[in-house]
Amino acid sequence: MTTIHAQETGSFAGKASVAEFLALLALCSAYIQGPLTKVFDFQGAVAEMNHFGLAPAPLFAVGVPIFELAMSALILSGRLRWLGALALAIFTLMATILALRFWEIPAGFEHSAAMNGFFEHVGLSGAFVFVALVDLRRRARGK
Repeated sequence: MTTIHAQETGSFAGKASVAEFLALLALCSAYIQGPLTKVFDFQGAVAEMNHFGLAPAPLFAVGVPIFELAMSALILSGRLRWLGALALAIFTLMATILALRFWEIPAGFEHSAAMNGFFEHVGLSGAFVFVALVDLRRRARGK
């Protein structure tokens, strides 16, 4: 299988097969697309932060996209992949609890949609934790 070599870090070379890299890219896709959307529509990003009660909204509208892109870069480059993955797992759980509070929505379509979205994001967080564990195991084995 073809291998993509990322920047070397200690005993772990950050190697990923093409299939692994594409899977990691798919996992990070929302954390790349979302920040780019915020960059091209900053007022929309500020409005989103205000909607979720994050203040000061302009600071969050700048900081969140930088964080998402930086953590995605760690994951895709292989440099401190475990750290980027754990950071996005925690970020995703926090954002999910903030944004998809299905337990506060009366039964019906909106409740079901929010509940489905909530558990999809819990699964996404679990995938990031799995990526971190795999990376830490590879580092421990020196591969």
